[in-house]
Parts: sequence; C-alpha cells; structure tokens
Amino acid sequence: MIKIKLCEQLGKNKMTQKAIAMLTGIRPATISNMYHGDTKRIDIKQMDSLCKAFNCEISDLFEYIPDEKKKY
Repeated sequence: MIKIKLCEQLGKNKMTQKAIAMLTGIRPATISNMYHGDTKRIDIKQMDSLCKAFNCEISDLFEYIPDEKKKY
C-alpha cells in the first residue's frame, strides 16, 4: 500500500488544503482526497507540483507500506 503523507507536509509547512490547491493548481477536491487517503491514482504532474511547492523529495510525500501477509 502507498501512504500519501500530504497531511504531514501541510502541517510541517503550516499550509491549508486550500493554499496548496491554489499554489499547485490541483483541484481542491483532489487535494482533499489525497489528504484523506481516498485517492486511487495520482498524476505525475501533480506529484511534481507538490514536490516543487513543498521543496521536497517524492519520499517525503509518499511511503510504501508492505501489505500484511494473509494467513490461511
């Protein structure tokens, strides 16, 4: 699973969802979905815009969390 760490970056940079939406040009609804972890896919341009806005690396925005192995 991929965890989107948008809420952490917003807190670290003391920004609101509205502010990052305006800065990046990403729709507020899309930012809200990312914030709440409801996003199914993310465009490369959106990742680029977020990295530029936060002056960060992709790994600061996304984290890979291995799925737990199912026990049968």
